[in-house]
Amino acid sequence: MTAARVSLAATLLLITATLVPARPGNRRSRRKPDATRVAVKAIDKMKVGRRDWPQWGGWAGRNNTPRGRNIPHEWGQPSSFGFGVGRLKESGRFEKTQKNIKWAARLGSQSYGSPVVANGKIFVGTNNAAGYLKRFSQRVDLGCLLCFEEWTGKFLWQASSQKLPTGRVHDMPMQGICGSPYVDHDRLWYVTSRGEVVCLDTEGFHDGRNDGPFRAEPNEHLDEADVVWVVDMMKQLGTLQHNMCTCSVTSDGKRLFVTTGNGVSYDHRTVPAPAAPSFLVLDRDSGKVLWTDNSPADKILHGSWSSPTNAKLGGQPQVLFGGGDGWLYSFDPKGNGRGGSRLLWKFDCNPKAARWILGGRGSRNGFVSMAVVYDGLVYITVGQDPEHGAGIGHMWCIDGTRRGDVSPELAVDANGKLIPFAQRRRGKAVDPAAGERAIHNSNSAVVWYYGQKTLKQLQATKFERQWHQSIGSVAIKDDLLFAADFSGLVHCVDARTGRALWTYDLLASAWSSPLIVDGKVYVADEDGDIAIFPLTGDPRRALKRVDGEWAPALGEVNMGDSVYTTPIVANNVLYIASRDTLFAIKDSD
Repeated sequence: MTAARVSLAATLLLITATLVPARPGNRRSRRKPDATRVAVKAIDKMKVGRRDWPQWGGWAGRNNTPRGRNIPHEWGQPSSFGFGVGRLKESGRFEKTQKNIKWAARLGSQSYGSPVVANGKIFVGTNNAAGYLKRFSQRVDLGCLLCFEEWTGKFLWQASSQKLPTGRVHDMPMQGICGSPYVDHDRLWYVTSRGEVVCLDTEGFHDGRNDGPFRAEPNEHLDEADVVWVVDMMKQLGTLQHNMCTCSVTSDGKRLFVTTGNGVSYDHRTVPAPAAPSFLVLDRDSGKVLWTDNSPADKILHGSWSSPTNAKLGGQPQVLFGGGDGWLYSFDPKGNGRGGSRLLWKFDCNPKAARWILGGRGSRNGFVSMAVVYDGLVYITVGQDPEHGAGIGHMWCIDGTRRGDVSPELAVDANGKLIPFAQRRRGKAVDPAAGERAIHNSNSAVVWYYGQKTLKQLQATKFERQWHQSIGSVAIKDDLLFAADFSGLVHCVDARTGRALWTYDLLASAWSSPLIVDGKVYVADEDGDIAIFPLTGDPRRALKRVDGEWAPALGEVNMGDSVYTTPIVANNVLYIASRDTLFAIKDSD
């Protein structure tokens, strides 16, 4: 929070959301599940430390609820409005007087990839503005994956991706590596800005070996990455990502799940590679393509930017992909055995009456966030390119045990006949002028809905009660769901019913997802503030009065620059990547 923001009004609301009540027949556990225990149990199956956080969300269910004790809610230097970090010295180290800051390391000038921690190392995506490698000037634009020593912040090595010659069409300038890697044992997998799936040796060349089969690295210097294998999705699979690839890959231990980024043309009017896959599954060890799926083919609205989620729902392993058409697709991770997918269910996350209009002016959305699994249910929000601003959004809780088209509505023609899925349009599902309409789907998997379904409803609702498009995913603990929409509203929602409990206005756009740890909730915004709330659905405990204005009960800390990444905790250390600096924060008392 800046001094200028202290005078602005934050908002406290006790509101009732527009929701679909839970199914009467939906049997749920009465005891609150331990989301952290679920995550740790999944991590225990990997060859990493029990308190590591080796992928986005820590585990394949993507719920960002790590284990941690004595995680600080104050760090940096005190100021008139709370706490904030000082300026990074040329040496790359902060003043020792900075409270609870263990170390800080330089990143590039723009960082969107959330950090992950595994086996004594921390990995984060950024661009080349830090200039760690001698062979590349800081003025050379690259996508960079940086590796640091976990306990000291010492730079170890960098994986470098030179920009594609097509520029912003496929590889947006200065954006760097926008996804997070997945790490297990001494291997790391990630998607480059060039549309490549890459497997790296986490030891780099420090182990004295060039691991293969890939051995064409430009050199074997200790500060460079050791590539194990590469799958170039553009060259080998014909994908054409729009602007960039942003996938944070995940795995079930054998298979690697990837969203390819396939998208629209430069003029945004057509999908130039409709036959190319949007969803890709590889053998984790070899990079061999196991199966692909090109849904939604030529119906992609903008880009395929949601990352996959993997979980067992109703006894069935499932991989969940958010499609570029705004449909959430669930597949059997094994595929159909013939190189193709086996669809389990699909869910339209937009009302059938929604319309896609160029520039984000319409009411139909795709995804940037990813699905989150909690207590056997699936939670998903919709959103768009952040350049489109904050329009209408939707949040869904879905029963993933159903099969087929489990959308809330079905589209029918003027004669009441179902419009086949293959014949649906890209920009709209129903055309009222042609007599088409939406009807209730008796096979719907909706448990509850949160938000306003039409622009008219959104405009008729007070801002503080609106749910907008979201870039970040939800986080859930103790049946409390936390999410920040792109307009900067933090929502606390009952995860079982969808009932709104309280909201808070960050007064700045929110790009990232919440972190829930040690009884606290951390939410970052574009102003660089980290708002910290106690884990509670009671607004009287979540918020406090400061100079007559509402503020997070545990305060705010300003990071000195925008924060577009999601905070994490590993081994009792809080990690936050601002636009240009990675901070390790630990209780020093």
